[in-house]
Amino acid sequence: MVRTTPEWLALTVRERVDAFTAQVLPATGARTTGVRSRFYDTVFYSVRVTDVWVWEAEDHHAYRLLIDALRETPFWERYFEVVDLRAGTENGYARAYGLEPVATVAT
Repeated sequence: MVRTTPEWLALTVRERVDAFTAQVLPATGARTTGVRSRFYDTVFYSVRVTDVWVWEAEDHHAYRLLIDALRETPFWERYFEVVDLRAGTENGYARAYGLEPVATVAT
């Protein structure tokens, strides 16, 4: 969970996309494999957090390397204030007990 900084908001939309492409993707790609990202705008629902970055990693080692890589980019505490990190395991409870996960599927 992150909050945008005035420096990030001063960039145009094109400059933001270019910054992510030029600064984050090479840094994370050089440090780890098996990760992907999604981004959610939450500024219209929360004043504390403006965006939620969801990073999926194949394992905890890949996640640790991802966070290390992100910390070395301007996105960490320059363009965004990192408000909170939440880690979880999808269907962890079901897997721990050898059960099939219960989930809904969009139709």
